[in-house]
Amino acid sequence: MILRKLSIIHFKNIQTATLSLSPKMNCLIGHNGEGKTNFLDAVYYLSFCRSAFNPIDSQLIFHDADFMVLDGDYADESGEPLSVYCGMKRGTKKHFKRNKKEYKRLSEHIGLIPLVFVSPSDSILIEGQSEERRRLMDVVISQYDHAYLESLSHYNKALQQRNTLLKMEEEPDLQLMQIWEEQMAHEGELIFERRNAFVENLIPVFQHFYQVISHDREQVSLRYVSHCQRGPLLEVIQRDRIKDRAVGYSLHGVHRDDLEMLLGSYPMKREASQGQNKTFVLALKLAQYSFLKKANGNTTPLLLLDDIFDKLDAQRVEQIVHLVTSEEFGQIFITDTNRTHLDQILHKGDFDYKLFEVKNGEIEEKEARHV
Repeated sequence: MILRKLSIIHFKNIQTATLSLSPKMNCLIGHNGEGKTNFLDAVYYLSFCRSAFNPIDSQLIFHDADFMVLDGDYADESGEPLSVYCGMKRGTKKHFKRNKKEYKRLSEHIGLIPLVFVSPSDSILIEGQSEERRRLMDVVISQYDHAYLESLSHYNKALQQRNTLLKMEEEPDLQLMQIWEEQMAHEGELIFERRNAFVENLIPVFQHFYQVISHDREQVSLRYVSHCQRGPLLEVIQRDRIKDRAVGYSLHGVHRDDLEMLLGSYPMKREASQGQNKTFVLALKLAQYSFLKKANGNTTPLLLLDDIFDKLDAQRVEQIVHLVTSEEFGQIFITDTNRTHLDQILHKGDFDYKLFEVKNGEIEEKEARHV
């Protein structure tokens, strides 16, 4: 998939911008806080119907403006045009359209424009709670498996209903409890199967990217942990119903799954340097990219790289430059605060690129090469 043109009106600090984009490399340069990441977030929004950073849509509208608009013109693998539009007035729900036809359900759009976003905030995958790592799995799998997205929705509804019963002061209806537990178990085991298959297939690709970037300096791995590994999920959920009742929520189920991140045989959180953490997350995201590309019938995802070179030594930077300029990757959007790393990329090969300067929410094309 290629984003050929993007129009932005009143999105975050970008009041208005209309950019024709390179099919290969789009570099955005500017100081921190000028709007580079906001531009990437606009691209992300058109893939996922939401911001990568803020779940409250009304807070994305430029201060003092009454509405926002994002309008992207794409081309698919066969060159067929595709338009995606999002418009929202303050105080009303957003409208998403594909080729001028509005979606009835936003979930129908997920996966149409596969995308991987790498940003400094990804450090939360290592340092944060298990919720962040589950979201990582969910974001990737949902882009190529709509049945998974449905199972996730049904599971969360059943979980919410069971938790409501657990919080009741009077004794809850056990028959009703059983219904929600059975739905949690049924959907949860489907979710587990998809997550388990995803992680198993991801690990060797992830390890390959890590070894390339780090020059084989360290060994890393991932380990998927789930209550489904303890036996039939219905039995696991029901086993501690009394304890669940005491705390007022469900202690067992796939909503407690985790993805352990390991350096050698130890947790990354405890052992790794900043450079190792950044290499780990980047390798993980590049592996997701490779996985998505195959899972989506070779629809090439967009790759968004936000300020990825900070805290990395020169050798690792060189390896990343070598990777992203290869033919394996399609259209790339990359930001940095200075030109040193960007020039390293742009002079690496003979490919199309455009360089944009971002200043106070205004984006101006400064340089381009067409091959």
